[in-house]
Amino acid sequence: MQNLLPEPPATRLPADAEADKALAEAAATGSEQAFKAVAAKYPAYSAAWAPLAAAALAADEPVTAYAYARTGYHRGLDALRRNGWKGHGPVPWSHEPNQGFLRCLHALSQAAAQIGEADEAARCAQFLRDSDPAAADALT
Repeated sequence: MQNLLPEPPATRLPADAEADKALAEAAATGSEQAFKAVAAKYPAYSAAWAPLAAAALAADEPVTAYAYARTGYHRGLDALRRNGWKGHGPVPWSHEPNQGFLRCLHALSQAAAQIGEADEAARCAQFLRDSDPAAADALT
């Protein structure tokens, strides 16, 4: 049976050159403090929260990772909605400004699993795959 309803258009978040530059500079240092400074200066920028969540996961601090990832996830949802996303539809991994949100979603799934939130972990993993299977493949 053919689906007669059109797929929603892909949502592509706008780039933020200033925040991107700050994040690249933080990444060059590898300093957690540098990443925290980027998140403090650009709190709506999901890409700033993703490396903090990843570092907390690597340090076996799942509660901290959950907090960072949830913040980046919610700020990303806000940005998606401001850019036409209606709660479903593709969020392409190939569009680099989307990657911060998708990385936070992945980290949230991992952190949720580590703190025993199995339903949340599964929901986030499915949301990631629904957003773009390429993101799920790249991050898992």
